Amino acid sequence: MAILLGTISNLFTSIFFIVLLGSCNAAPTSEYSVVKFGAKPDGKSDSTGAFTKAWQSACSSNSPATVYVPKGRYLLNAIVFSGPCKNKITFRIDGTLWAPTDYRALGNSGYWILFIKVNDLQVYGGNLDAKGAGFWACRKSGKSCPVGARSITFNWVNNLVVSDLTSINSQLSHLVINSCNNVLVRNVKAIAPDQSPNTDGIHVQNSNGITITGSTLQTGDDCISIADATFNLFMSTIKCGPGHGVSIGSLGKEMNEKGVQNVTLTNSVFTGSDNGVRIKTWARPSKGFVKNILFQNLIMNNVENPIIIDQNYCPNNQGCPNQSSGVKISQVTYKNIRGTSATAEAVTFDCSPSSPCQGITLQDINLKYMNKAATSSCKNIGGTSVGTLVPESCL
Repeated sequence: MAILLGTISNLFTSIFFIVLLGSCNAAPTSEYSVVKFGAKPDGKSDSTGAFTKAWQSACSSNSPATVYVPKGRYLLNAIVFSGPCKNKITFRIDGTLWAPTDYRALGNSGYWILFIKVNDLQVYGGNLDAKGAGFWACRKSGKSCPVGARSITFNWVNNLVVSDLTSINSQLSHLVINSCNNVLVRNVKAIAPDQSPNTDGIHVQNSNGITITGSTLQTGDDCISIADATFNLFMSTIKCGPGHGVSIGSLGKEMNEKGVQNVTLTNSVFTGSDNGVRIKTWARPSKGFVKNILFQNLIMNNVENPIIIDQNYCPNNQGCPNQSSGVKISQVTYKNIRGTSATAEAVTFDCSPSSPCQGITLQDINLKYMNKAATSSCKNIGGTSVGTLVPESCL
């Protein structure tokens, strides 16, 4: 019932965003082209100042406003678009935003493009090229490197639509949603090589009422990573791979976490990813939890760990007394998941001995390995199995 209520909540959220998207697409009364403020679409001239001025003008407009980026390539250093603003803003990109070739130019701020404390915002179209290869090479070499930059971050943004945006070669995460409410991400692409470290496609944390749909995520880390204090997240028609799958966690690094609740992933395809759907927690004490999760109508194509719960995460075996997670995982349903596993064990439930997983449901699972039934394993878990189950359920 709780999962059903979460699904209904997400349905209303989707209807809300259809209305919001229509209103955002209505003709604005004011348009501020970055070119008119001095931006040059040559990919060489620093346009950071021009973008800032265009934003400030739009943000102070008494009527709905558009910041417009025409076709061309615009070189941007680290930039902040801050609010609050007086009215709705549309950030429309027809061109490509380029990061500096020298990865050190973005410094240690942790971001490249940051929207902060803005309400009623729509960002759509265009391309982001963060030129992350130099940063990845620095990290691989073991040299002293900057902390790295996330390509586009939204902090404390409410009533947000991000649509038809393509991000390539991010230094770290491509798109970050942090401390936001009522967000729609649709038709977004995030692309980076499969060996690029920490290039999560979409990262969500401390946010409520998030819908992610119709997106293609091909990265070197999680396609979608879901961190603490995420509630009412609905994901559909996701194409994931390469990458590390759709992951809740890692959670439980801190004692006083707020948990993750009401998350749905449906009608999605995983191809060649390291994981399919994963829940990962630290093996240390925590008051965190994962509750009311639904993974349904998923196709796995040669995925290494199609279904996995790992509650024994502890890098270098440091800081994990008793090697036991306090994160409570309950009411997780896996329904109509089929395809092929790249490893013999397609279903792995490695739950906490001190806080066992409860209310886990497997329904109509069909996962094969080399044209044979895959295997499953269970530790410290309780639940039910329904329908056709390949591999045979270990619940």
